Amino acid sequence: MNGLVKRAFRYRFHPSEAQAAELSRTFGCVRKVYNLALQARAEAWTLRGERVGYEATSALLTAWKRAEELAFLAEVSSVPLQQALRHLQTAFTNFRAKRARFPRFKSRKKSRASAEYTRSAFRWCDGALTLAKMAEPLDIRWSRPLPEGVLPSTVTVSRDAAGRWFVSLLCEDPGVTPLSATDSVVGIDVGLDHLLVLSTGEKIGNPRHERRDRTALAKAQRALCRKQKDSNNRAEARVKVARIHARIADRRTDHLHKITTRLVRENQTLVIEDLAVSNMVGNHRLARAINDAGWRQFRQQLQYKADWRGRDVITVDRWFPSSKLCSVCGALAVSMPLHVRMWTCGCGATHDRDVNAARNILAAGLAVTVCGAGVRPQRNPPGGQSATKQKTPRREP
Repeated sequence: MNGLVKRAFRYRFHPSEAQAAELSRTFGCVRKVYNLALQARAEAWTLRGERVGYEATSALLTAWKRAEELAFLAEVSSVPLQQALRHLQTAFTNFRAKRARFPRFKSRKKSRASAEYTRSAFRWCDGALTLAKMAEPLDIRWSRPLPEGVLPSTVTVSRDAAGRWFVSLLCEDPGVTPLSATDSVVGIDVGLDHLLVLSTGEKIGNPRHERRDRTALAKAQRALCRKQKDSNNRAEARVKVARIHARIADRRTDHLHKITTRLVRENQTLVIEDLAVSNMVGNHRLARAINDAGWRQFRQQLQYKADWRGRDVITVDRWFPSSKLCSVCGALAVSMPLHVRMWTCGCGATHDRDVNAARNILAAGLAVTVCGAGVRPQRNPPGGQSATKQKTPRREP
């Protein structure tokens, strides 16, 4: 890790009526500018084969503000509108690099309501934050202090589906420094019966946050379905459903933060599987449980915290047969159905399915670092399977 880490500190705040109205107008204008710019860039490419960049859309924004039907764009701060054009440019860059899909239009009902302010569009004075076009500072609930002596470089204001308002302050945090090196290594196997199983034998339970509120969520969703579309009662019922989802998501995020922080502090090297979660949720029998477990969020948190603290995260090929491979002798079982939790190898070793998988993941990850076994599977691996062998070999008739 080189230099200071840029870190976002997120807080809830309660806007006044005037501030809420101003921010709502800003959200709408940001969405409008993004959609107009996306349409202009798509039409230029489709009709004329021309690529339109940020500079051209910025000039278009000036023309849009002068048009009578879009004069309302000039009533809000211009900085969030310019930032929307920059975000669109980033979206096209990621699309051309095949890191993302083609940018999509923002929806008033489904898209995230947010606006980004740079330093020229807000005032920070003695812990009080005042945004452009506002006379009073935001009423922020300071759940934790900002790093001493730092100034936010970017402020992002958002409103979620549950009607909660958040402000995110991007700062350079001098407190994020690498931890002292340690010899501890751990393999991690994610699951549903247990959220995580470590190669040390430790099992971390799955709280199943969604199941705790499943009855209340079903009741709220039934009430929502009975309401007339586009009515005020339906809007209120939708907010009730969103609040339950938000409560579930908050508990899940908090639990994962505690787990990932502990793992990064205690271990120098962490080995995990490269799971394709988006493909796995295609199984409708397991999709609900997988989404509730938060495997994708777990990996994201583990990765960036390891980068901050000078730890190593190694990923093992998703097709590596960690559950079917004996961690003692290396023999590969022909099949291993999900209902089999304990099994005995031909060598006489009895394995807990998840603990055995975690130990195999650790061994494969260490093999990747030592001899590069994860780069390309061996065609004739000595002594059995390579670290990334993907399927059980067929038996000759």
